[in-house]
Amino acid sequence: MYFILGPTASGKSDIAVAVAERCGAEIVGADAFQIYAGLDMLTAKPAPELLARVQHHLIGEIPLTETFDVARYVTLARQRIEEIQSRGKPALIVGGTGLYIRALTHGLAALPPANAALRTEFEALPLADLQERLRLLDPVAAVQIDLKNPRRVIRALEVCVLTGRPFSSFRDEWKNATPGVRGIVLARSQEELHARIERRTAAMFEQGVVEEVRDAGEVGATAAQTIGLREIRALLAGETSRDECIASIALATRQYAKRQLTWFRRETAFERIEISEGNDVDALAERIADAIAHSG
Repeated sequence: MYFILGPTASGKSDIAVAVAERCGAEIVGADAFQIYAGLDMLTAKPAPELLARVQHHLIGEIPLTETFDVARYVTLARQRIEEIQSRGKPALIVGGTGLYIRALTHGLAALPPANAALRTEFEALPLADLQERLRLLDPVAAVQIDLKNPRRVIRALEVCVLTGRPFSSFRDEWKNATPGVRGIVLARSQEELHARIERRTAAMFEQGVVEEVRDAGEVGATAAQTIGLREIRALLAGETSRDECIASIALATRQYAKRQLTWFRRETAFERIEISEGNDVDALAERIADAIAHSG
């Protein structure tokens, strides 16, 4: 398998499809929210024309009402990768969810399963209280994880309480990277990436993302963490203006991209490729396809 990674709005989808066409590959998504069926605009799924050109897996497959976690992702992704390779094709892992990618390349630590009673207790508490409790139990994890994501904070607390150990200590137990892991991380200048995020956010609203959210129906706890969902629901409730909503989503997306880049800087197995609007996508795709062909 070969990884094509990068922060949100970096242009992964277009480049990955161009690469896949050149080497007869199929694409396996590695995005925590694109895996859901629905909210296509909000989660910036690959455009329909891209999905039609190359077979994609783990894009738009899980109902919005279902909870989903990294362990389930790894199980499904490994199944799809094996199926693709059994057909004599390369598998391209494409996405930007660092935890999913690291779990595929390093495996998972032996964490305890979810505890329903404990989660119910934590879910009844304000996020600020959960954040403070995590800082007391595991100050390292409080720096490492996204404290604005209640699901991540609750899981870290759950592990701390159930094991009597800091959640962050389990990261040291992850196995060494699987031999032969190869891939790239696409990187753009901060100015260019931010401009792309601003344009994409504005385009979502022009294309009807507000209506998409309004018509989405029930959304489970995991999918509810999708960037922009809370903001658009506030817009629909008359609690904010359209301009304020767009600005809030663009800001949250920029912050997410920054966290993704921080994660990728720790993934030294992947080659970093700087790209810009002036790059020739076909030439880059040829280069990557050639690397895959010679990767053994």
